[in-house]
Amino acid sequence: MKIRSITSFYHPVAPKADQILERVASFSIVAQRRYQDAGYEVQTTRLATTPFAKALEVLSADAAVEYAKNMQVKSQKHGFAYLSLGPALASLPESYDFILPMLSATNSVFLTAEIANSTEGISLKNIKSCARIINQAATITADGFTNLRFSAIANVASYSPFFPAAYASENQPSFALAIEAADLALGIFQSSSSLDSARIRLVQSLETQARALTSIAMELAHSFKIKFKGIDISLAPFPQAWCSLGAALEKLGPVKLGLSGSLAAAAFLADTLDRGQWKRTGFNGLMLPVLEDSTLAGRAAGGTLTLKDLLLYSTVCGTGLDTVPLPGDASADQLAAVLVDVAALSMRLNKPLTARLMPIPGKQAGDVIHFDFDYFADGKVMALPALPLRGALAGDESFTLNSRN
Repeated sequence: MKIRSITSFYHPVAPKADQILERVASFSIVAQRRYQDAGYEVQTTRLATTPFAKALEVLSADAAVEYAKNMQVKSQKHGFAYLSLGPALASLPESYDFILPMLSATNSVFLTAEIANSTEGISLKNIKSCARIINQAATITADGFTNLRFSAIANVASYSPFFPAAYASENQPSFALAIEAADLALGIFQSSSSLDSARIRLVQSLETQARALTSIAMELAHSFKIKFKGIDISLAPFPQAWCSLGAALEKLGPVKLGLSGSLAAAAFLADTLDRGQWKRTGFNGLMLPVLEDSTLAGRAAGGTLTLKDLLLYSTVCGTGLDTVPLPGDASADQLAAVLVDVAALSMRLNKPLTARLMPIPGKQAGDVIHFDFDYFADGKVMALPALPLRGALAGDESFTLNSRN
């Protein structure tokens, strides 16, 4: 198990914001050292802010680009590997127009945009805006990599430590831990003789680790006067066989993820996480990022794991659709059809979901893809089972869905 990120949160236009950032940066350095001394590998330290549109004095694309560039310089100067500037907001629809220029002008800035929330419901107009962003961001670089830094979000609350979803909502600086623990589940499932044993052992192991992590976090919070928001144990994978959540799920029963039995395995593991006791923030669910998990990438390349399967598993666990490689000629209208399904699932089930879709320029379904990026496995482009919507769902209105929960 590793710490994927110590994610710090702050409000860039709060009183004494520059002084607060200095304190947050000092905290981040000490926190990384403290956890490493305790035996935890810390892969990254990251910074997330309140939604960018609320920080802009003038709502314009030029102002947004200048803000993104300045914030990137500040975050890099203070030692943060990545920066999230939060979501474009349904309440500020013009903010969606700023995403593409901000992505184009930066290289370590992550952004999101709302497609559904409990106040405005599901916005078909904003879904179309996000689909256009994904479609056009795919062409910023020849490999389509820019879409790693953008996600459409539905019902996602503040203070998730995992990117791109991370954003703050308060003036007070704070932090949270994102955990990479697919290897822990894989090791336990390999050596368990029953579901009951697997569940008990995994919960006990996660709770033991969470207590140790929290003890250090509370000491740091007191020392630096920074609020500890909690831990997101979403069993994030690493793209090698020893840290594959897909492989862990297959140890529960399905021969290949995507075949029958996979839904039950996903539900069992998600339920096991629900039973653990720790200070929670973020998702604390199954994270199934196709390109970040060697087994998921392999099953998708072999055709047993499809985009519809990933949507299905999102109904009982996960965080949505993540790092899904799609054909480069995917149209914005096709992408919108996928996003409306994600939004509907999120609202109907009252759960946070994200969609990080990655059309790969010049590639078709089945084509091999490779990125020179430590967190990605090699894979193949997945088929996109979508055509442009028609009828009322092709409009620009907003609508609500009553949750069954």
